[in-house]
Amino acid sequence: MRAKSLNGNLVHGANYLVRGAKMLPHPRLRAFVLIPLLINLIIFATLLGIAFSYISDWIDGMMAAIPEWLSFLEYILWPIVGLAASLFTGYLFTGVAIMIASPFNALLAEKAEELVTGQPVDALEGLGAALASIPRGIARELRKLWYYLPMFAFVLLCSLLPVVNAVSPLLWFGLGAWMMSIQYLDYPMDNHQLSFADVKEAVRSRRLSSLGFGGVVALMTGIPILNFFVIPSAVVGATLYWCEELRGPRSPRARH
Repeated sequence: MRAKSLNGNLVHGANYLVRGAKMLPHPRLRAFVLIPLLINLIIFATLLGIAFSYISDWIDGMMAAIPEWLSFLEYILWPIVGLAASLFTGYLFTGVAIMIASPFNALLAEKAEELVTGQPVDALEGLGAALASIPRGIARELRKLWYYLPMFAFVLLCSLLPVVNAVSPLLWFGLGAWMMSIQYLDYPMDNHQLSFADVKEAVRSRRLSSLGFGGVVALMTGIPILNFFVIPSAVVGATLYWCEELRGPRSPRARH
């Protein structure tokens, strides 16, 4: 990998998501996009249905406990609580969908790299192999979660401290951008049997590009419906990022 340095380009990094989205309709990628989208749709519909069932019961119980003349509050509460629930469900959905559909995302990254470079990638090679690799994919996702939790705890602590919590929104955004970059770059790099340590090194080696890419992904992830398309767009965008800025002829091999 390249030496660690503060380099890259925020705008160029963010543009990888846009370019990834533009590639999704390509005939050679279409089938590998539709399967994760179908999985995502089922997961999102299930989570949203559960969330709004609980919200409906909660609002009905609260409205039953207040005077009749305050019944107009129901029309105020539903939009506010509904929006909050949609955003929360959007983030939860993304996490669950990424874990379950990770082998299919790796397969999409494989086909996107082959399309971009014109060279075969010796990785999953088909839906059967993707299905067989689900346990390994979940294990890799749990490893990312283990890496994320200490940083999450640190930012949460900063959010609770007076004065320091004034910058906590920036810390949360920075953490989200960092993790989204790692999350999606892991797919094309894992296809080359590169270790998780190599993924972290690659993200550090192009910090600005990584933060630009991960930042726009983190922003789009919280938007309901749009987040259906963020995941495949980010997978393809991260593959473009890997091919154009990070891949080298002497990339280190696996150290799993």
